[in-house]
Amino acid sequence: MAKHFPFAIILHGAFALTVLVHSQQDQLGFISIDCGIPDDSSYKDGITEINYASDSTFTETGKNGNISVEYRTNSLEQQFWTVRSFPEGTKNCYTLRPSPGKNRNYLIRASFMYGNYDGIGKIPNFDLYLGVNKWDTVAVTDASSTLTKEIMHLSLSEDIYVCLVNTGNGTPFVSVLEERPLNNNTYVPKSRSLDLVERFDCGSQTNRSYNTAVTKFNINDPMFITWTPGGGNAVIQYIYMHFAESENLQPNQSRQCNIFLNGNLWEGSFVPRYLSTSTVHSSPDGEIGQQFQIWINQTETSTLPPILNAVEFYTLKQFLQAQTDQEDVDAIKNIKSIYRIKRNWQGDPCAPKDYAWNGLNCSYNSYDSPSIISLDLSNNSLNGTIPIFLSQLPLLRVLLSGSIPMELIERSNKGLLFLSVGGNPNLASNGGNPDPNPCVSSQCKNKKNIVVPIVAAVVGFAILLSSGIALLWHLKRRKKDTPARELNFVSNEQGMVLESKKQQFTYSEVQSITNNFESVIGKGGFGTVYHGYLDGFQVAVKMLSHSSVQGYKEFQAEVGNKYS
Repeated sequence: MAKHFPFAIILHGAFALTVLVHSQQDQLGFISIDCGIPDDSSYKDGITEINYASDSTFTETGKNGNISVEYRTNSLEQQFWTVRSFPEGTKNCYTLRPSPGKNRNYLIRASFMYGNYDGIGKIPNFDLYLGVNKWDTVAVTDASSTLTKEIMHLSLSEDIYVCLVNTGNGTPFVSVLEERPLNNNTYVPKSRSLDLVERFDCGSQTNRSYNTAVTKFNINDPMFITWTPGGGNAVIQYIYMHFAESENLQPNQSRQCNIFLNGNLWEGSFVPRYLSTSTVHSSPDGEIGQQFQIWINQTETSTLPPILNAVEFYTLKQFLQAQTDQEDVDAIKNIKSIYRIKRNWQGDPCAPKDYAWNGLNCSYNSYDSPSIISLDLSNNSLNGTIPIFLSQLPLLRVLLSGSIPMELIERSNKGLLFLSVGGNPNLASNGGNPDPNPCVSSQCKNKKNIVVPIVAAVVGFAILLSSGIALLWHLKRRKKDTPARELNFVSNEQGMVLESKKQQFTYSEVQSITNNFESVIGKGGFGTVYHGYLDGFQVAVKMLSHSSVQGYKEFQAEVGNKYS
């Protein structure tokens, strides 16, 4: 690739954009990861003064490795001494959560050096994904070379996933992973990603803030830049030129210039600011092309020649695949955390489709966000209580599928276990075909409907899930809440005898009826009774304990005593 810069000296620094974003002493929002160093360790780079940390808190998989001694030269940056490799699984991800949050532009940079870390001497080839979209293919040319992939990306979520995907051509690895927050007003476009083609840090080796700039020494000639691609076919669509006045000018001094792109005035009478970055970028309306020319010359009133701190060339990166619905992502992450799922669940749950999480089924509709429709958690030895956060997902139905082990049925028949599995048509209680209304507890042999016909708000009851039971999550997209289980309510208006009625309510409706369970009117051995209002009538709602199998009589007695 031929590039002509007939002025002063051009030096490509280790992380040139640092001078454009923040002072290196101000690292707020930075994420700098030296992949493969010992867990929980960190250090400050002696040249850039950037703080680097271990990747142990950013990924759950992989193995640490060191490059061969023969490749560890004095000129090699410390960040390339180690790698993290991923010999297991197809998709392995880093999760970055920058402090500035979502809806921000970020620079994301991944660097690679093989260095024969595994002693095999065979350089791998693999894919790099940003979130749910393929970013690029990683193809290092030889063991001693470094390769960098860099992109400017608008993050629409709190988490940014950088994933390495095994394509069958060797074990993926990574040396360095870095993130920098960018000024949303500096870089455009604000809804797409820009893939770096080339960056030139003009006149700086150490990248210290504003310490140097390229100055044209012959003030009679303009600063002249031409770009002609070599073997590549990148079409430049965005150019960013960064200026910062490094001299404290005297009253009789001035620095002003005109900037031309392909013979057309790009920016007129431009004056760099003292120790503050000013950015001039090309119009986002169309591509610039594979060849272009830039002139920078001083105006007639300027006493000083033009300067240039850095220039960047970008091509547009179209990311069309939508990420999984955020509510679904939050829910499945809670499930993973609470039940300590040990599967290789990393990155986006549903996308890309070929790399969806194991045991997960999702719906895909054009460019809309994928949604989780089912989840098979069989053979995970789950136990404990159903977490209360599930009640906050109005579109969620919880079903059990599979066969109930005979050991559980025998314990239930002996009164040693209260097993509630009603309303689960995919659950077989006899080892055969699923029973649409299973009832396996000895206390409910004569009941043909649901096992627990009392309160929809029973979200904390204990349930034992053996390895033979699968937990299936169905999320159905509807405008109305999914109905919850049945709620018995009573009224004693005008001295009427208590009557039992059955209606279905969502948990949120039960919260509204009881004013978020504000007033307790009774407590018994089998649960708590709350006072509330429904359609102008006083009602009582009982929150059952997991051991309650007594049913409706105790409920009537407690409410009757309250209002007698």
